[in-house]
Amino acid sequence: MTTDQPAAGEPAPKKAAEPSGVDLARVALRAAKEQARARGDAAQQKKQARRGGLRSGARADGRDPMALGAAINRLLNERGWETPAAVGGVMGRWPQIVGEAIALHCTPERYDEDARELMVRCDSTAWATEIRLRAPQLVARLNEDLGHGTVRLIKVNGPGGPPRRYGPLRAPGSTGPGDTYG
Repeated sequence: MTTDQPAAGEPAPKKAAEPSGVDLARVALRAAKEQARARGDAAQQKKQARRGGLRSGARADGRDPMALGAAINRLLNERGWETPAAVGGVMGRWPQIVGEAIALHCTPERYDEDARELMVRCDSTAWATEIRLRAPQLVARLNEDLGHGTVRLIKVNGPGGPPRRYGPLRAPGSTGPGDTYG
């Protein structure tokens, strides 16, 4: 017996409830929202590509303003200028690093980054000799401050002589041969 009617004592099978009008509206609304969101995301990406990428918004990113010190440190790191900047700082703090007595008679002139040499000019030959004797200690002190191996050698120059004047006789107030040509 095959009948669609349940046998006596058996519960009637439940029919699948067909969605009502409200349920169908909810499903349709949800699908429409998802499609609109997908279209909006695609349009937003196209707009950002036309403008040259993302714009700074509520969240922090690399284009946000930053403090001047942080910007300078970032620039030094990106360009590889840490060592020259550190040596420049040493030239500004020369008296604190080498001591007041030495700083009165010797000044740093330049730093050769490739050879890692610091050029120092002294005001007398006696001080030039003294600095040559103290050079290993000064190199160690500078490397403590700047990092190991930053300064390999200190080249010491004695005092410079007066400007060379050519010719045995000079007229007072003369500026050389150029003053006779008009």
